[in-house]
Amino acid sequence: MTLPLLHRQVRAEWIDYNGHMSEAFYVLVFGYATDAMMIGTGLHAGYRESTGCSLYTVEAHIRYLKDVPEGAHLAVRTRLLGVDAKKARFAHEMYVVEGADDAPAPDAAPVATTELLALHVDQKAGRTTPFPDEIRERLTGLTEAAPEWAGRSIAAVPKDDQRSGS
Repeated sequence: MTLPLLHRQVRAEWIDYNGHMSEAFYVLVFGYATDAMMIGTGLHAGYRESTGCSLYTVEAHIRYLKDVPEGAHLAVRTRLLGVDAKKARFAHEMYVVEGADDAPAPDAAPVATTELLALHVDQKAGRTTPFPDEIRERLTGLTEAAPEWAGRSIAAVPKDDQRSGS
């Protein structure tokens, strides 16, 4: 089983003062991809209603790689990278594609990526709780090798010892 691509089209209101998709809307589209992943793995609204449990994103790292214009067709691929009793690590890769339902070419480069860590939370208790076995097994069955870019963090900016005008 693989997760289906999420498709969206860049709306006019998503365009910023620089003439391309604003950073907030990359997050929005990636959020829709997380929702689709949850639905596809059984963590849907019915699950949340019956168990009181959901996934909470606790960490994310986004890379903005290429400007995206208004009207662009987007396809987002989701990869599960790791699962344990209470956590899921996953990634989304956003591509610009030709048509509304197209898949990216095998050699296509993403325009943005995000890597996320989410916890399985019992909302009533306000704390983490183990995934039910069938959900954990489904997530584990979707796990694949992490792409080369995953696991990075933002590097420190070295102190500049030179003062301007010196």
